[in-house]
Amino acid sequence: MSSTTISAKSQKRCAQLFNIGSVIAMTLMPIFPVLFIWIGISIFVYSANIQHPSPQVRKYTQYAGYRFYGISGCLLACMIFAGVLIPLLGNALHLVLLLWLIGFVVVVPAGISALIKASKAPWKDFTIDDKQQAES
Repeated sequence: MSSTTISAKSQKRCAQLFNIGSVIAMTLMPIFPVLFIWIGISIFVYSANIQHPSPQVRKYTQYAGYRFYGISGCLLACMIFAGVLIPLLGNALHLVLLLWLIGFVVVVPAGISALIKASKAPWKDFTIDDKQQAES
């Protein structure tokens, strides 16, 4: 029976990938619409990493997804009701900046914290049998 080994370095990179993308997307949101590009790419990253054989990778990806998709949904809801919110804030620019600030405060510090935790976590090489891999 053959087996595949997933290196500790590869697992750490997978665990950090969603957080890196989310932090970059939220940081650059006012300058360039990276957020919209990352939403599309993040679906593939999340789908791949949530099925990863390592439970640590799945945990980091799951919590990063909760943060990013939760705040993205809130931002979308606020944009839908922009007609009500813009008069309260003055103009559309104030609304966009406020939404960016909220997203930034929620995603970036938690994402950086998760990146640091993942880099300090004890990662070990993970071996999976090809029979197990075919079943999952």
